[in-house]
Amino acid sequence: MKKQWWMVVFIAGISFLRSESLPAQSQPAHAADATAAAVSQSAAKGKTPDRAAAYYHFALAHMYEEQVATYGRSELANKAIEEYRAAIDADPTSAYLTSGLAELYAKTGRIRDAVVEAQDIIKRNPNNLEARRLLGRIYLRSLGDMQAGSGSESVLKLAIEQYEQIVRLQPDSMDDHLLLGRLYRLNNDLQKAEGEFKIAVKLQPDSEEAVTTLAYLYNELGDTGRATQVLSGVPSAERSAKLYSALGYTYEQQKQYKNAVEAYRHAIEMDRDNLDAIRGLAQNLLNDGQADAALEQYKVIADANPEDAQTYVRIAEIYRKQGKYDLALEDLKKAESMVQDSVEVPYNIAAIYQAQGRYDEAIPIMRDLLKKSEKADGKYSNGERSNRAVFLERLGTIYRDQGNNAVANESFREIVGLGGDENIERGYQQIIDTWREAKEWQKATEVAKEAVQKLPTSRDLKMVLAAQQADMGEADKALKDVRAMLKGDGASSSDDRQVYITLAQMYTRLRRFSDAEGALDKAEQLSTKTDDKEYVWFLRGSTFEREKRYAEAEEQFKKVLASDPDHASALNYLGYMLADQNIKLEEALGYIKRAVDLDPSNGAYLDSLGWAYFRLGKFELAEDNLLKASQKINTDPTVHDHLGDLYQKTGRLKLAATNWERALTEWNRTIAAEVDPADPVRVQKKLDSAKMKLAKEEGAKQ
Repeated sequence: MKKQWWMVVFIAGISFLRSESLPAQSQPAHAADATAAAVSQSAAKGKTPDRAAAYYHFALAHMYEEQVATYGRSELANKAIEEYRAAIDADPTSAYLTSGLAELYAKTGRIRDAVVEAQDIIKRNPNNLEARRLLGRIYLRSLGDMQAGSGSESVLKLAIEQYEQIVRLQPDSMDDHLLLGRLYRLNNDLQKAEGEFKIAVKLQPDSEEAVTTLAYLYNELGDTGRATQVLSGVPSAERSAKLYSALGYTYEQQKQYKNAVEAYRHAIEMDRDNLDAIRGLAQNLLNDGQADAALEQYKVIADANPEDAQTYVRIAEIYRKQGKYDLALEDLKKAESMVQDSVEVPYNIAAIYQAQGRYDEAIPIMRDLLKKSEKADGKYSNGERSNRAVFLERLGTIYRDQGNNAVANESFREIVGLGGDENIERGYQQIIDTWREAKEWQKATEVAKEAVQKLPTSRDLKMVLAAQQADMGEADKALKDVRAMLKGDGASSSDDRQVYITLAQMYTRLRRFSDAEGALDKAEQLSTKTDDKEYVWFLRGSTFEREKRYAEAEEQFKKVLASDPDHASALNYLGYMLADQNIKLEEALGYIKRAVDLDPSNGAYLDSLGWAYFRLGKFELAEDNLLKASQKINTDPTVHDHLGDLYQKTGRLKLAATNWERALTEWNRTIAAEVDPADPVRVQKKLDSAKMKLAKEEGAKQ
């Protein structure tokens, strides 16, 4: 049943009279102050408030306001505004009327008028909470509608100012403290944001919104321990799906993937339709090396939301890592049909083409991405510059894999040209790596010198140059330059750790093994993160292996794998070392297979796999993998040595001799630091013997 207009007026009038006729002692202090100030102002003008007329016009204004809400007609809004103005003219002392008018302006989209009216109220009464809330809401809405950098900083500041006053006037509102904290966070004032979030948690300890918001801030600050502490403080019986998801995310940041998986599973049990929690579970199953289980979860998401292109990209990523390139491409094509403007999808398609050796198909894709992201004036935002660097790097590595090193380095030089220390280091490092892979050692050294001249403050580039100079025969000077980078103070422990790592690698290549071990001991003392410690153990294992201290090397590699079972480099190194010694062959094969599963297109891993099969007498499998390895790393002498042994064993002596000759050629092009002196001698003996046998066979035929 519709209300009669007089009933609307009557109810509105009661509300108005109640708000205006409270005795002064029962009003909030700020309302009483406002009234007193307004009365003084009215008296100064010589005008006595006419409450009856004000009541009449307010009642009509309220009626028109309700009709606006019902019918949405602009002329009714204008009538409501006119009546509000008439009411205020009758009683200029009424804060209630002016607040109502300001609110109506905001509701009808007259934001400028609403702001002016609310600001006028605050000038007369700085403690008017309703006016400040109205201004706060207007500024928040404006922030949501504005693009970053288009004046949003000044609006953000205005919003912060209002909510600072709001929490002063009403300090026990958890929601207001949360909102102010988020505004501080948006303003990058993280310390103040933390303070507001902590107040919110204190006001309402059982609020999942307050608890999770504070935890996410700690995660952002890198303080995952405090994030865990905040979330774990909520008893298990009171935890919601949202809280478990936050806990899962926190464990993920700590790389405690099994704990993250468990937390996300709890979240899904409580909310089976929570696709974000399922995504978190899938990602952490993948992080934990459970690719098949992760794939199942992503398929659940795809079934629930077949239009989610990002899920198909993640599925394709798993297939790519498993070496199932055709399946990966199939899912990427699905994603591509949904998001035609995506850069991630074509980029990933190009990466798969590269892994398949389909360079002529990969190159146009990357060139197209670069063309679309190009700006005529060469002016790019940080994000645009970063994207172009990624595109150029991919294009350069495709050219390098294709064997077109000169063109590859043109792409890498474009990265340098983008500017910024990170891009300069990134581009030069790729150029140096390209020349090293091509065994153009002098060119690599010249580029390293150029890089340091370009960016003389870069410690990393200085260490790259020093390592290159050590390889080229200037060992003592290079080592002295690197040691000079040690700071020796606690504040620079992470910097010193990297210096010791570089020294250890240089000492190992120079066969100064005792010095290398000492440097690694220092690096381990300065390592606080698990990943850092694992890297030290891996380097120590490789040093021991080069010293032929195999049992100690095996111990170090197994130490790495105990910490990270999916450490592909350790799996490969340990497996190859055992296979090369012709011991524990099945165990060695298992390690190498796991490494190949993690990185199916890695040429070194494929060589290790082929060699393990050779040792086991499985020659067809050995040949298949060794040929794949030779396609990936054709200039590696070890691969050709292994192929030579395989061809000899299977009665193809000419092919064996050809590959041993190639191995010797590649070793002769390699710097001494990368060659075990015994290897060329050993291969030369095999080649000489093969040539003699082939000569006898030719003589016998004649």
